[in-house]
Amino acid sequence: MVDVGLRDLRHAGGVMLAAAAILPRLTNHAGAPCPLRTLTGVPCPLCGMTTSVEGTLRGHVGAALAANPAGILAVLAAGLLLVLRPRRVRLPAALPILLVVAMWIFELHRFSYL
Repeated sequence: MVDVGLRDLRHAGGVMLAAAAILPRLTNHAGAPCPLRTLTGVPCPLCGMTTSVEGTLRGHVGAALAANPAGILAVLAAGLLLVLRPRRVRLPAALPILLVVAMWIFELHRFSYL
């Protein structure tokens, strides 16, 4: 088990939620290209996260799931951290690795059809 301090994650989650709420209102918002996909053609585990988080906050759950299901989890986690304000959370040490691997498998599968 890993004991995680959440102060910095809470701040990052708040910034993520604020940016996702503001970005769609900007004109010509195209999002940032993925450096790994741009250089190699291979998507990274985080490809689609901006679209997914924005879709989640706008209530477009289907679009959010299609872009990257982890975006919905990120919004839920950020919301819980901001509302509940826990000081620490204990997580299995393998959980972050498993999440990244699952996200990457999803992205490789998603982009294999393009």
